[in-house]
Amino acid sequence: MCYDAEARPPFPPIRGAALDSGDVILTSADGARFHAHGARAQQAGGAGIVILPDVRGLHPFYEELALRFAEAGAQSLAIDYFGRTAGIEPREADFDYAPHLAKLTYETLCADAAAGVAYLRTADGGAPERVYTVGFCFGGRLSYLQATRGLGLAGVIGFYGPPVGVGRGGLPAPIDEVDRFESDVLALWGGADQGIPPEAVGAFEAALEEAGVEHRSVIYRGAPHSFFDRHASDHADAATDAWRQMLEFIELPAG
Repeated sequence: MCYDAEARPPFPPIRGAALDSGDVILTSADGARFHAHGARAQQAGGAGIVILPDVRGLHPFYEELALRFAEAGAQSLAIDYFGRTAGIEPREADFDYAPHLAKLTYETLCADAAAGVAYLRTADGGAPERVYTVGFCFGGRLSYLQATRGLGLAGVIGFYGPPVGVGRGGLPAPIDEVDRFESDVLALWGGADQGIPPEAVGAFEAALEEAGVEHRSVIYRGAPHSFFDRHASDHADAATDAWRQMLEFIELPAG
């Protein structure tokens, strides 16, 4: 799991007031219902972002992150992955996600992400003019792959999303799909991440370049996996810059 129960997202460099936030239940293309948490910015339109969690699915880190994005001016929605097998009710901190993770499939994950994008584009979701995805670890890999799904995304963002190798749930390696990318890419990495070696990052950057995909890849020297956490005080500068990179990428002022 990328973030434990105590982790919380860093505060963005600018903070306003969100119009509202709360839980919603969405329906995927196959009729499956799943839990999500949305937050609307004070002004409709602008940027919108669908948040794709780590392997634990929707939990308080991502619910708060949706609120922080809304405070920064983006319509936002964090989705859960396990509605088909674990139901739609909120879960306790000790939720055993592993059996449910094993039952995920790439197509249903993408269908749920698409349902999140569609909801965000409604008046209830804030009706953004441009939509992005952002994901973390497992969700980072999934976020990159949304650039291939015909969703009309303005861009995709990944925090420490493994770009190579075999993925859980049948997720392809993003490096193998770059020729199909239809969206710009922002990739954020911890330079001391033991799970994603520099060679993998370099290979992904080279593949994006060769495919002609507009991208920015930022490596935070000395930062570990999951550095984007306000409790990780040793890496506060990296987290602050990551916020700046994201807000610039989604065309919101960073202060």
